[in-house]
Amino acid sequence: MFQTIDGFLLSWKYESELTMKILNALTDLSLDQPVSKDDRSLGSIAWHLVTSPLVLLGHTGLIFQAPNDQDPVPDRADEIVSAYNEMNESFMNAIQSQWEDSDLTAMSNMFGRELPNHFFLMTLIRHQIHHRGQMTVLMRQADLKVPGIYGPAREEWAALGLEKPKL
Repeated sequence: MFQTIDGFLLSWKYESELTMKILNALTDLSLDQPVSKDDRSLGSIAWHLVTSPLVLLGHTGLIFQAPNDQDPVPDRADEIVSAYNEMNESFMNAIQSQWEDSDLTAMSNMFGRELPNHFFLMTLIRHQIHHRGQMTVLMRQADLKVPGIYGPAREEWAALGLEKPKL
């Protein structure tokens, strides 16, 4: 877990940039790509990445600007990208201005359990990673080019002069 605000921000900045790579690859048409009739669409998962930090970190008392999770999913991919950027800037500023390193060990209540704030921050990062994985599958189904995240994506191997891995 995180010992310092700077340590968290270093990890968060890296992960939020990876999330932006995924969000920037979305198109307006792709937002309706479904998982199933009973699950979120690609657009609603993307929007969830915008709204969930406020929901999750709201348990800690951290105050920053972000859309509400009850706000409707935008119809345009660029609106989701813009909202994520604005939320992310407000979130990082709030962490830097409202918390000190000692706040990471302060306890907050999440779903009836008292947990240290650093747990909420790690959960937030893991949550972003989890949903990015879901989104890449839906992006393939929507015939979008998937950007590499922790290594090159299928389409990027040739551009790097590498042979595509065998299936």
